[in-house]
Amino acid sequence: MYLQISLVDTFKTVLQKFDSNLWYFYLEVPLEIKEKYVEGKDRRVLITVNNSHEIPCAIMPNGNDFHFINLNKENRKKLKLQIGDTVTVNIKKDKSKYGMPMPEEFAEILYLDPEVEKYFHQLTPGKQRNLLHLIGKPKGQDTRIKKAIVISEHLKNHKGKLDFKILNEEYKNYNF
Repeated sequence: MYLQISLVDTFKTVLQKFDSNLWYFYLEVPLEIKEKYVEGKDRRVLITVNNSHEIPCAIMPNGNDFHFINLNKENRKKLKLQIGDTVTVNIKKDKSKYGMPMPEEFAEILYLDPEVEKYFHQLTPGKQRNLLHLIGKPKGQDTRIKKAIVISEHLKNHKGKLDFKILNEEYKNYNF
């Protein structure tokens, strides 16, 4: 079945909180929106809440007819949202390669070091996104470079195996 996806859809929803230790704050996604944007395991979308910044995320299932988007503390703070606030969500399909922007600092390492590139692309898409988020989150370029180097060295030293506890220690102990 071929689905026609418009460039951007808009819906209104309310910021809510799950009574759970797994998921916390979320925006419920109407079923008709979910059906337009979820195809098999491909659930990656880009949302803009209240015409603010764009957020890469995924439409998550929680039962047959209930779907949601997680909204983390950082984004809630930027958007100044509280539980119960009604928001307007603009949504579009995320057609990027990784579902997360590629920091230029890490793109350069992948280009220059085939071993890092190989190990990075052997990771699951979720782990790739996690690493891209870790590298791209800091505002300072020096910090992004340091994170990219530490992650690259971690992947090489551990033959592509990712251990976030060890990675965190390596980052703390890295001397520029």
